[in-house]
Amino acid sequence: MPLPELISPRSARVSAARRLAKRNFRGRDRLFLAEGPQAVREAAGHRGADGMPTLVELFATVETAERYADIVADARGAGARVHLASDEVIADISTTVTPQGLVGVCRFLDTPFDGILAARPKLVAVLAHVRDPGNAGTVLRCADAAGAEAVVLTDASVDLYNPKAVRASVGSLFHLPVAVGIPVEAAVDGLKRAGVRVLAADGAGDRDLDQELDKGTMGGPTAWVFGNEAWGLPQETRALADAVVRVPIHGKAESLNLATAAAVCLYASARAQRASGGCRSVTLS
Repeated sequence: MPLPELISPRSARVSAARRLAKRNFRGRDRLFLAEGPQAVREAAGHRGADGMPTLVELFATVETAERYADIVADARGAGARVHLASDEVIADISTTVTPQGLVGVCRFLDTPFDGILAARPKLVAVLAHVRDPGNAGTVLRCADAAGAEAVVLTDASVDLYNPKAVRASVGSLFHLPVAVGIPVEAAVDGLKRAGVRVLAADGAGDRDLDQELDKGTMGGPTAWVFGNEAWGLPQETRALADAVVRVPIHGKAESLNLATAAAVCLYASARAQRASGGCRSVTLS
């Protein structure tokens, strides 16, 4: 198909996309931005629970549209409107310092918490009071890589659709169900009722992750609760969990950052749950 005409910087479509950098407009329109070829490719192939395509609009420079003709074709196949845009327009819409030439407008895709529980998940990451969007997106990516079946963001956590969180997930946002705005008490209670053991990850935990693995207690359905980057989990949240587990520090490091600790915990559970069948290989990037 021929490429469309270059869209005007003063177009209402450009203005509508630009304002999605702000949370209030995202919430009002229930739309968010996905930037770069990886995120847009995943968005183009994703459909929501209602069967509707997630990607509704795509802005691309001429050069990028030609380089990633397959992504443009997928976007069109999904029914998205495709606009050619100048570098200046892409820079105006983008929230990155060095835009990659592709910006997609996507429908919200969060999943009702009840739907996650009904699926009887075996591995879940719960982000409680996590405020940094980069950390939230990175934990989501770790959960996806470890084979988790859902992520839950509590009502005190960062906006899932913050552009930095979407970028940090590197497409994983489109791979697994994510529930948002759930009070931590409701999240823990619902998971327990669904037969999931809830573990709070905390450096001061009275259980050691290595010891838990040695005792064989990690093989069942598990949800890990991860806390705020600066102060961790408050006592009232730790008290809700079935156990509070620390990642052992064998060297001289004072602590692990949130995303690293989350990766260690999630992979420990993934390995324990797959012990009888062995672990599949992973590719690091």
